[in-house]
Amino acid sequence: MLDPSVTALQQLLHACKTELTCLHMAINVGKSMCMRIGSRHNVNCVNIRTVTSREILWCDKIKYLEIDLITSRVFKCSYDNAKRKFYRAFNAVFGKIGRSASEEVIIQLLKTKCLPVLYYGLEVCPINRDQVRSLDYAVQICFRKIFTTRDHSVVEL
Repeated sequence: MLDPSVTALQQLLHACKTELTCLHMAINVGKSMCMRIGSRHNVNCVNIRTVTSREILWCDKIKYLEIDLITSRVFKCSYDNAKRKFYRAFNAVFGKIGRSASEEVIIQLLKTKCLPVLYYGLEVCPINRDQVRSLDYAVQICFRKIFTTRDHSVVEL
């Protein structure tokens, strides 16, 4: 749920609770959390309460469909988890085939099996120049490993 204020969020939660009760459903407080985005993102707030007086806590990061949304002045995503999964996917592929396959085969596997892990959700989240450089650097590390070089100019994208 998105709302312009904490009070409006509390009111919307109660309205949703009414509809969920009619459907014999409930809010899972253990899986629900609140996060602020905007100029007051770092201001502490009172926890949102459900009708049954259970609290929904505030957090700094929310994972939604494998995308990490982080609290900030503007809508922002973190790609650290995506990079970790990308490295894991590349190392799994590279560890299995190692030097037995040609560079072309390894690059094709990188493109089909690993890059989708890294680029998942990029079209949804805004990305700044530093984040682009960070994602490019992750890919460059893999190319340097494939071509066994430490020279940045050899694998420049």
